[in-house]
Amino acid sequence: MARSSKVSGWVKWVAGIVVSVGMAANAASLLAHDTWVQVSGRMVRPGDVVHVDLFLGNHGNDHRDFKIAGKLSSLEGTSLAVLPPAAAATDLVPDLVDLGYTPREGFYSGRFVAAKEGLHCVSHVREGIRHGARGLKGGKAYFLVSESLDEPPAPTKDHAKPLGHPLELVLETHPVIDCGPGKPIAVRLLHRGLPVAGHRVSFIPRGAVLKGDFDAEHERTTDADGRCRFTPKEGNLVLVVAHLSKPEERGEGYDRTTYAATLVLDVPQRCPCCDGP
Repeated sequence: MARSSKVSGWVKWVAGIVVSVGMAANAASLLAHDTWVQVSGRMVRPGDVVHVDLFLGNHGNDHRDFKIAGKLSSLEGTSLAVLPPAAAATDLVPDLVDLGYTPREGFYSGRFVAAKEGLHCVSHVREGIRHGARGLKGGKAYFLVSESLDEPPAPTKDHAKPLGHPLELVLETHPVIDCGPGKPIAVRLLHRGLPVAGHRVSFIPRGAVLKGDFDAEHERTTDADGRCRFTPKEGNLVLVVAHLSKPEERGEGYDRTTYAATLVLDVPQRCPCCDGP
């Protein structure tokens, strides 16, 4: 089956989870925080293990940092899957491990064994209601599987295909190949598949705290097509995040809807396809 069919089927599976959750109270906890996903390695060989971690945090100063604020109190209403190239998605939720000693500590982690070469996308979606607000969140991360870590396969454009998240950051530059300090990260912000113009997107290196209402060093405003770019200065994990509020979207049990989209990129200090950064 073609990859597009696999991805389409996966999107329908996620949509089914969201609809079935509805207004369940357990899915409503901690929706004011952002959720994001990280992977243990940006490039691995077939047969290697990749750990996929689901984090919750960066709410204490209006989503301006990369800090963890405890884990989700429930996985109900949450999807987390690995999308290999031209293969069926692997649902990680049933086998997620709680790495905290107490209900508010740690994070959830899943284990995935890479089977074939190519770019793999980790996708996460969550829905629920809290304090009268319906929250819809989506997150992504990527890793590349290659027989040779010195000569990775030619890049594809799979990363530039939207997955159908309610609010989605779509990468237009490769997350692994030709990635490093001085190399721009280009994204496009979509809401329900349509570009969001004139909107703030934050690019937060791990360890940074953004300044003021708009941090010109780490934040960008999308153009008419929903696009913006950020150029990292050094190797680091970078959390890309956008938020969108829709007070007019009301329903039973909620008087507004809020959206969040996250993307975590592991920017190497040295570009894997270059002699230097």
